[in-house]
Amino acid sequence: MKLKLAARGNKSVSYTLPAPIKGLNVRDSLADMAAGYAVVMDNYMPLDTKVALRKGYTEYVKLPEKVCTLAEYKNGGSNYFFAVSGGKAYNISSRKNVSAYESVKFSNSYCRTQQYKNYLYFVNGSDVPKVYWQDDSGAEHFEDWGFSAANLNPLRIANVGLSKQRLWFVESGTLKVWYPETAGNIAGKLNCFDLAQVARFGGELVAVANWTQDGGQGIDDLTVFITSEGEALIYVGSDINSANSWQLRGSYKISRPIGYSCLVPYQGDVVIISEDGYIPLSKALPLEQANASQIAFSDAIRGLVLSRTAHNLQRYGWQGIIYSRGGYGLFNVPVSNQYEQHVINVNTGAWCRFTDIRAHCWGLYNQRLYFGADEGVFLFDEGYSDNGVEISGHVEQAYNDLGCNSVKKIQLLNPRTKSSTGYSLVIYTNMDMENRRVDYLENFAASGQHKWNETKWSSSKEPLGIKWGAAESTSIRSQWIANSSTGYKASVVFKTKTKGNLIEWYETGIRYEVGSGVL
Repeated sequence: MKLKLAARGNKSVSYTLPAPIKGLNVRDSLADMAAGYAVVMDNYMPLDTKVALRKGYTEYVKLPEKVCTLAEYKNGGSNYFFAVSGGKAYNISSRKNVSAYESVKFSNSYCRTQQYKNYLYFVNGSDVPKVYWQDDSGAEHFEDWGFSAANLNPLRIANVGLSKQRLWFVESGTLKVWYPETAGNIAGKLNCFDLAQVARFGGELVAVANWTQDGGQGIDDLTVFITSEGEALIYVGSDINSANSWQLRGSYKISRPIGYSCLVPYQGDVVIISEDGYIPLSKALPLEQANASQIAFSDAIRGLVLSRTAHNLQRYGWQGIIYSRGGYGLFNVPVSNQYEQHVINVNTGAWCRFTDIRAHCWGLYNQRLYFGADEGVFLFDEGYSDNGVEISGHVEQAYNDLGCNSVKKIQLLNPRTKSSTGYSLVIYTNMDMENRRVDYLENFAASGQHKWNETKWSSSKEPLGIKWGAAESTSIRSQWIANSSTGYKASVVFKTKTKGNLIEWYETGIRYEVGSGVL
């Protein structure tokens, strides 16, 4: 931040306010929020040195009904992509050659999936679990699973996990988990492990995960069982059939998880989607061996998460995914008849929110990110429009006294941005915790200013032009824009609505006057 007193009796001040790279904050009060945060950050992402508009999405394949499950199958050097929509499974590996598996039927299209060896399992708590695999000749098989057990109703298998070279199948409505009698098996007899004797808070089992403490796959790995009441049961050992090699490490009370898709593996850690936020297991449990997580948990947006979990716990669609190519983790949140995504920069721990993306599920295929929508699958992080529709970006910075605790009148704003083409911008200041809203299509028209998409670039011959950016250049753009607001603390509001454009925001120059004469 830079503060400079100009001439005119030291009443005119120039100040530079960096873009809010600390990200969204829905935790601290407006009066006490630190500089660098944002009160609102929709569709803009906090990066290391700047804030950038998220990329858009484009249609990948059309399907007749809502897509509820996406899964990738890896076999040698070849990857395959599957979708479950309207009770059918589709191979969507090629957008030009989509095929349905007519013999495979699901009564519930929301599935949990797990690949082990070259077998990909689909479970949903309503149907007999399904498995997809390819034999040595490359022939495809998509069929009912090959496991069985006495006293097991396979229609109740609602989740599946992998730990210690074993598949673990969660039976809905119970604290039972079923596992292959022999480690490494992909079919055959299942044994039952009932956690009712050790679970202190009751409920049902919802998920199983492998938790790594040394960053790899080794003897330090633990098996974690998560119950609906927010209890984590930690077991150490590699052979559940041997009392000498399978012991309860501890029982820990954590936040209640949301649904069966509540676990997100990340670099050996396990992030839990819970009623209180998105929390790495290493931060939730007091084990001395637990390493500090590589990503910050969602304390900064706890208020936002709590507002969403209060009324949407029972909705389908809660899911988390780590998108390494983009450098962020994304948590899908079903809200009434729409969806939003809470997004964390995994390098800095800064949060933002994505809006206007009606995604029922997310999946990775060849390291690219996709989501399932009402009538098809879309490729995300592609282009600069939402399938041809403008992306609306909205940021409101934390309130800041701009280096002076006196009353001030803000007269000019100079957002320093980089863009690939011209775009329309609304920028103004809210003062002293007011909540003034200016629509995307308005831009100081009442004071004689023009929208940025209606005027040519400022130049020595046309000094009043305020269209931002130029198609042939992505250099830093800097121009003063009129503003009129008075108060002690200011929040810079930055709103764009554009398609086909990359926008990066670095800082904002501000000019204001101080003193009793500004009122």
